[in-house]
Amino acid sequence: MRRRYESPHRREQAAGTRRKIVETAQALFLERGYSGTTMAEVARAAGVVVETVYRAFGSKTSLFGVVVEAALAGGLERSQVPVEDRPAIAAIIAETDPYRQVAMYAATQPGIHRRAGPLLRAVRDAAPLEAEVARVWAELEGQRYSGQARMAGLLASRGALRDGLTVEGAADRIWVLSSLALHDLFVVERGWSSDDYQRWLTDALTRELLAGEDEPKDGDSD
Repeated sequence: MRRRYESPHRREQAAGTRRKIVETAQALFLERGYSGTTMAEVARAAGVVVETVYRAFGSKTSLFGVVVEAALAGGLERSQVPVEDRPAIAAIIAETDPYRQVAMYAATQPGIHRRAGPLLRAVRDAAPLEAEVARVWAELEGQRYSGQARMAGLLASRGALRDGLTVEGAADRIWVLSSLALHDLFVVERGWSSDDYQRWLTDALTRELLAGEDEPKDGDSD
């Protein structure tokens, strides 16, 4: 069977179409919400036929997931890089000082909430009203928890967690403290700056997760 040849120009054209669809979908999701946006409207606004959108993304849920991931990563191209290879995450993994790791992790959160917050709020607020939206929100929160559980596991693997704290307990704390809800209470409701929020998050995560200076870490001898 003859292998189909795709020229660099065709690949570049396809990537440009995908980028246009994602950017258009993001604008519509922000303007009309998840429920108020249809695949047909995305296609029309992006200047493509609706079959192209379905062929590229499969479903509205999948398209929204790509839009959110692009916002979280800071762009569609960045979102296509494995999470552990993204510069900020790779730097956290490479860091050997757990206090620095926690501070570096906290430093990623203001930007994430700034970029993805508007999309996530739209879904969170509509979740109680529609089963499909509730499922999308649950999936997004599940993905967030999985990522933060990896951070907890990384700290545990280096014996950095405070005495008696399990990986699951650490993941729960990261999930709650880094949530959009707490960010919004401080930054949106109380008017904190991003710097103030980042300092608070660093202090809170350090206090909740890490062994103190005088507290023995796992593996330390008496």
